[in-house]
Amino acid sequence: MKIKDLPVTYLLALTLLLSCIESLKTCDKFSTTLNRSSFPAGFLFGAGSSAYQSEGATYADGRRRNIWDTFVIEHPEKISDHSTGDVADEFYYLYKEDVALMKEIGLDTFRFSIAWSRVLPEGKISAGVNWLGVKFYNALIDDLLSNGIEPFVTISHYDVPQTLEDAYGGFLSPEIVNDFRDYADFCFQEFGDRVKYWITINEPNLFTCYGYATGILAPGRCSNYIGNCTQGNSATEPYLVAHHIILSHATAANLYRQKYQAFQKGIIGITLDTAWQVPKYQTVANRKAALRALDFYIGWILHPMTFGDYPKIMRKIVGSRLPTFTYEQSNLVKGSLDFLGVNYYTSKYAEDSNSSSILLSYTTDSHVNNTYEKNGIPIGEPTDVSWLYIYPKGIREIVLYITKKYNSPPIYITENGMGYTNNRSLPVGEALKDSTRIKYHQLHLSYLLQAIKKGVDVRGYLIWSFLDDFEGASGYTERFGLTYVDYNKKLTRYLKNSALWYRNFLQKETTTTEHPFLLFSM
Repeated sequence: MKIKDLPVTYLLALTLLLSCIESLKTCDKFSTTLNRSSFPAGFLFGAGSSAYQSEGATYADGRRRNIWDTFVIEHPEKISDHSTGDVADEFYYLYKEDVALMKEIGLDTFRFSIAWSRVLPEGKISAGVNWLGVKFYNALIDDLLSNGIEPFVTISHYDVPQTLEDAYGGFLSPEIVNDFRDYADFCFQEFGDRVKYWITINEPNLFTCYGYATGILAPGRCSNYIGNCTQGNSATEPYLVAHHIILSHATAANLYRQKYQAFQKGIIGITLDTAWQVPKYQTVANRKAALRALDFYIGWILHPMTFGDYPKIMRKIVGSRLPTFTYEQSNLVKGSLDFLGVNYYTSKYAEDSNSSSILLSYTTDSHVNNTYEKNGIPIGEPTDVSWLYIYPKGIREIVLYITKKYNSPPIYITENGMGYTNNRSLPVGEALKDSTRIKYHQLHLSYLLQAIKKGVDVRGYLIWSFLDDFEGASGYTERFGLTYVDYNKKLTRYLKNSALWYRNFLQKETTTTEHPFLLFSM
């Protein structure tokens, strides 16, 4: 009998058994003593958030609309529960309470983003500063520091001001490079005396793919043969947007280095979304497909920032649709990272695709089919989130790959986490029991430690997310937080069991960890 012919219950049992075996292998390697002292001195442990996903106060105190504000209004059908970030967690009003919880857990650092349109309502410095917005971020930074928590700041996290989108198409236009530089300059000037960790732009590869190739995230652009979009071009716009993001990052990083770094003594980098690519079958074609997928997703951004141009395979396949760097731009972009932020959640199988079509798109240019299962067996233990399977080995493999291929940049894991379905009928006390999340982080930390022992320069690990929040296209249907937010009762916060585990991990000499057996019946 072939695997695919087995009954579903048997396939599920087999999946769980394989997960158990993998978990036990890992547990054997880190035994029962994994704790913060297992990691290098000075290693940062923290958690993260972003402005639109947590702040709320969307139209308060001078903040203006950004592309997400517009997207959720014009395309409610693209949000699972038709929700918005208008209220979110009201972090804007409740930040002191949240910082107190961070201190209780023992976080070294907290990653947050500055809402561009809260600081510069029209997107341009020449159009005026919203000092109430600036006051909020100053107060947040000061409160974090007074509680011994380092601010880890993202300058742009998906939220381009709508005024710039209306004026010239946001990142579709090279005009944004100077506006982003001016905005970043203001942030360095206003907050840089206290902020030592800067991320210019969050996940440009994911933002570009899902915002301009498939249209499922703001600003919701794509070709109509790819998705449900009224405007866009999936064959050209993703490459233009990525190009202008790379130049925006490099221009801001160069300005920081020349004007501020010597006396502010901070570092600046960018954060990429990643997924390890596992060849679906051990054939030459599939192994090449896995490497091609990595070039088209990670190398797309990281190759120019390391070597000054896009990967050769992208040049070969994409041709004239891929923009070019001038000599001066190439030199500006090359070496523009003090560190790389890596966001890792899961991995995928990669299979070579020989299909060709006159309907071109970034989504098919790599000629790779990505799946999460092989012969009916998932790549890792399934979670409530449809695309997220627990494959902790991938975090080790991705940082080893980046280290080997891209000249060993210092790495911070700026996001790693998993979500549960938001079951509104579940009592709060039950919702706090998130044992799978605890196992998820234990396993990922153990594999990350293996990479560090192999020489990878990893300097921090930040869990996504600190709070349950607005999760993009999923709205509030998924809970990724260490902290439960009760959306029914004044947004009351409760620390989940994973937060208590994290506190124990960070504050005690050793953390006793039972082997995560999974029980099932057939």
